[in-house]
Order: sequence, then C-alpha cells, then structure tokens
Amino acid sequence: MHERYVLSQMANIWSEENKFNLMLQIEVSACKAQAELGNIPKEALNEIEQKANFSLTRIKQIEEETNHDVIAFLTNVAEHVGKSSRFIHLGLTSSDILDTCLAILMRDAGVILLEDLYHLKEALRIKALEHKETIMIGRTHGVHAEPITFGLKMALWYCETERNIDRLKEAIANISYGKLSGAVGTYAHLDPFVEEYVCSQLSLKVDPISTQIIQRDRHAQYLATLAIIASCLEKFALEIRNLQRTDISEVEEYFSPTQKGSSAMPHKKNPIMSERICGLARVVRSKSQIAMENIPLWHERDISHSSVERMIIPDGTSLLDYMIKKFTELINNLFVNKANMRSNLIRTHGLIFSQKVLLALANKSLSREEAYHLVQHNTRRVLSEDQDFKEMLLKDPKILAFLSPAEIEDCFNLKSYLKNVDFIYKRIGLI
Repeated sequence: MHERYVLSQMANIWSEENKFNLMLQIEVSACKAQAELGNIPKEALNEIEQKANFSLTRIKQIEEETNHDVIAFLTNVAEHVGKSSRFIHLGLTSSDILDTCLAILMRDAGVILLEDLYHLKEALRIKALEHKETIMIGRTHGVHAEPITFGLKMALWYCETERNIDRLKEAIANISYGKLSGAVGTYAHLDPFVEEYVCSQLSLKVDPISTQIIQRDRHAQYLATLAIIASCLEKFALEIRNLQRTDISEVEEYFSPTQKGSSAMPHKKNPIMSERICGLARVVRSKSQIAMENIPLWHERDISHSSVERMIIPDGTSLLDYMIKKFTELINNLFVNKANMRSNLIRTHGLIFSQKVLLALANKSLSREEAYHLVQHNTRRVLSEDQDFKEMLLKDPKILAFLSPAEIEDCFNLKSYLKNVDFIYKRIGLI
C-alpha cells in the first residue's frame, strides 16, 4: 500500500511487529491451556512465559532459508526460550495461529473503521441540522426537478452512514472467530479445550467447524462490506464534485490560502479530495471481488488465498480508514453557497413548479392527459422563447379558463415544497 493513503493508527494494526506480537500471545495462551490439561510441566510454562520473544530481523533471516514465515517465527521464539520451546505449538498447525491472528487484526481494524463512521455520522448530522431549510434545486437525470433542501441531502447520507455502521458491526461479528483445531480441523492432536481457552483469552468466538482454516465466506463478507461503504463514500464525493462544477457552484471543498489547484491555471480550485475518494473507492471495490475468489479452495485448504490476503485486507481497511477520515474533514469544512442555490432555483424561469400547476388543473375536472398537455405546451414555450413560466400561464386563456390568477400564484409557493421536511427529520431521528 502506498504510504500516502495509510494513516498511523491503521498502520500500527497491520505492522509486522503487531502481527508477531499477536501470534506470540496465541502460542503462549495455547501453552497455558495445555498446562491446565497437564500436557506441559509448570516449570516449562514459566520459562515459556518469561522468555518467549522474537526479533523481526531474525525472523526474516530464517524465512530466507525456510521459505515459511510461521516456522521462521517459531524457530526464532525457540531461540529465545530454549529447551522448553519443545512444548510450543503442540498439536497445532500454522493456520491455527495465522487465522486466529488475522481475525484479531480484522476485528481491531474494523473497530477503527467503526469509530471513523461514527465521526462521519456526527458531521453529517450537524450539517443536516444546519441546512434543514437551505433551499436548493433537486435534480433527476442531471436536470432540474423540484425544490429540496441541502439538509435533506445531508440527512440522506446520515441514514446511509447509519446503515453502513450496522453492516460493519455485523461483518466484525462474523470475522471475530478463532480456530485451533489442527491440520484438518479434527482436533486429532489437541483437546478442543485449548481452542476454547485461547479464544476466550483473546475475546474471540470459537468457529463451530473448520478445516485447516476458517472458511473465507467470513472474510468475503467483511471485504464486501468495505466495498459498500467505499461506494457510498464515492456517491457522496461524486455529488460534491458535481455541485462544485463552475456552472452549478453550490458547494465547494475547503481551499487553503497556500493551496494550488493547477500548475498551468492559477484560478483553478478543484474538488481534489472528492476526486481522490472516488478513485480510491474503485480500489477498495476491487478487493471485494478478489475476496469472493478466495472462498473456493481445494479440499480442506490450499494456500492460494494467503498471498492475496496479505494485500487486500490491510490495503482495503487502510484505504477505507483514509477515505472516511478525509471525507469527514471535507464535510466539516464544506462551504455551502446559499446564494447560488437560490439563483439556480430560478434559472429555469419557474418551470420547477410545473407539477403544482398540473395538479391544480387536474382538480378542475380536466383529465390528467388534458392538464398535462396544457402545462407542457407552456413549458416548451418558456424554453424556446426564454419567458417566465408564471407570466406565461397568467396570459394563457386556456389556463385561465380553469385557474384564477390567485390559484396560479399559489402554485408558485416555494415553501409548500418543504412542508414535510420536519416530518422526515423526525422519522430518521434528527429532531
């Protein structure tokens, strides 16, 4: 992973030092369980607990010879422990240690991501409340539709973030399983008590049934959840990018006094963070596809998933951590141009009120088709003649045959479009 997109807290989770520390904890905890079963002398356990250690440099040296990272780790631990090291790793296989360790790492990374999402949710809550009545045009197909508020847009993202929190909690719960069941999952050379003891010590659940490994549907769900969250962030960021277009100019990313937008054009203020988030979302999504391909493995296990997971899981969690934190900063510092939102509302000369006119006519004994035809005839004239929609209606005898000037005027009441905003806010718990 490019260090540009890795923040320190997540980097610590996926460091080699942290990984081997956890592997050591698992091995020592397994020794304690074996000692309780009477399989390891108390003196040997004491020596293991006191002396068990490792050196990253030495592990790398040994791995150059063995081409096996767990054996290199165990060999180095044995160098520290001495004679009693013969009791370490009794009845276990490498994946007992690796998969249990990976579960802890993914759980801990998930906790960081959850914290990130809670911060984003709060930022969106604040913006939603601040702009509950900030009127802007709603767009469908990129075309002006009817008035909404910017707060409603933020409230929508707030609810999506709530759902992402729920999804991530479930994914963390389903990955928080350890296994110490031996080479093919049958506990042939160790008591299941060892697994129960170790998982209890590490706050993991015991996988009810495993092969040499924990099955990869758990990991695939986790990566798929990251992909959904990244896609939501891309959706949010894409909206910021579109609303920052020069010809819309309704919001703007914070641009510091010393920041530069272009090497060639000094006037440029580009939505670079939103663009970056959109780009990184593609990378996170790609990890989920690979995780799906890790589910089918040969028999009780092959190693084809291993090399892939060393990249996709640290990279996926690190990128998403970066994306959520950066987007939260973006929301906190976002400039909302209320004046431009107002000016864009009148850009189509009142056409955004066409449905109000349609419904008013339909209530006057006209068929919907007849009412639609009358309104559309006027809307097309507005566009072709660059006229004001309301003024055109007030001059149209076919319209005036059914609607009084006061009734036409009432159709252009902007506030009537927002009468249920409070209802929506209450329903989603914002007020």
